[in-house]
Amino acid sequence: MSKKTYFGIVLFFLCSKNLILLKYLQICNFILVSLHKISYTTHKMKQKKVLFITQEMTPFTPDSHLAQIGRYLPQYIQEKRNEIRIFTPKWGSINERRNQLHEVIRLSGMNLIIDETDHPLIIKVASLQAAHMQIYFIDNDDYFMKRQMITDADGFEYSDNGERAIFYARGVLETVKKLRWEPSIVHCTGFMTALAPLYIKKAFNDEPSFCDSKVIFSLSSKEFNNDLGVHARDCIPFKGAKLNDVMEFCREKYGYTELAKLAIRYSDGVIVDSPDVDQEALEYAKSLGLPILEYTEMDNIKDAYNDFYDKVLEQQ
Repeated sequence: MSKKTYFGIVLFFLCSKNLILLKYLQICNFILVSLHKISYTTHKMKQKKVLFITQEMTPFTPDSHLAQIGRYLPQYIQEKRNEIRIFTPKWGSINERRNQLHEVIRLSGMNLIIDETDHPLIIKVASLQAAHMQIYFIDNDDYFMKRQMITDADGFEYSDNGERAIFYARGVLETVKKLRWEPSIVHCTGFMTALAPLYIKKAFNDEPSFCDSKVIFSLSSKEFNNDLGVHARDCIPFKGAKLNDVMEFCREKYGYTELAKLAIRYSDGVIVDSPDVDQEALEYAKSLGLPILEYTEMDNIKDAYNDFYDKVLEQQ
C-alpha cells in the first residue's frame, strides 16, 4: 500500500468519526431544546391568574380567621409565581391616612344603579410593601363610608346589607373588566362576596374577563342573623341574572343559608373555611357533586388551596 493511499484511508476514517460525533451532538441538542420547551409549556400551564374577592383582610380589618386568609393566602399564591388581584370593601373603620389609601381616578366614576338609584363607584388602592401586593378597595358614600362591616356601633345589623353585597360584587366585576384582566380563578370569601358567582355566570359570562373563569366560594359559619329582606332580593337582577335564578333559593326567606346556597349554585368549587360551617349549605354543595376542600388549618392552606385551584381548573 502506498503512503498516499494509507493517508487517504486515515483521513476518511477521521472525517467519518467527526461526522458521527457531529450528528450525535446535534441529536443531543435537539433533545435538550425539546425538553426545555416541554418544561416551559408545563410551567406556563400551571401559572394561574387568581382574583381574590374578600370581605376581611388583616391589617385593614379586625383580626379573624377570614381576615388572616384574606391577608396571607394571596401572598402564598403569588409566591408560587401566579398573578393575583385582591379586592376588599373600604369599610368605614379603615384609616385611609394610616394605610396610605388613594383613589384611582381612571377606575372610579362609574355609577351602579341599584333600586333605580345611582351609586357612584369609588376605587382606592393601597400596598403591602413587605408582601409586594396591591389591594383594591371598593368604596361608596352610601354603603361603606363611615360604616362598619355587618353591624353598627351598637351591634345592630345594617338593614341594607343585601344592597351593600350587590354593590360590592358588581363593583369588583366592573373594575376587573376595566382593568382588562382575565382571571382563571375567582375566589370569593365572605357573605359580602356571595353574589359574585351569580353575576359572573349570568351577567358577565360573555365578557372576555370572565368567560373562562372558574369560581370558588368559601363557605363559613353563619355570618349574620337577620333576613336580608324581599327588597334586597328583588334588587339582585342585572343583565342576564334574572329574578328566577334567585327565587329558586330565596322565595320564602333570604338569610345566610339561602345566600350561601345561591353562591354555591353558580360556583365550580367550594372551600370550607370554618369548622362551624353552615351544614345545610354544605350538604347542598355535596348534592351538586362539586369539588369540596374540607376545613384546613391556617398552617396548611398554602399547598392545599393551590392544589384545589388546580383541581377545579381541570374540571370540564
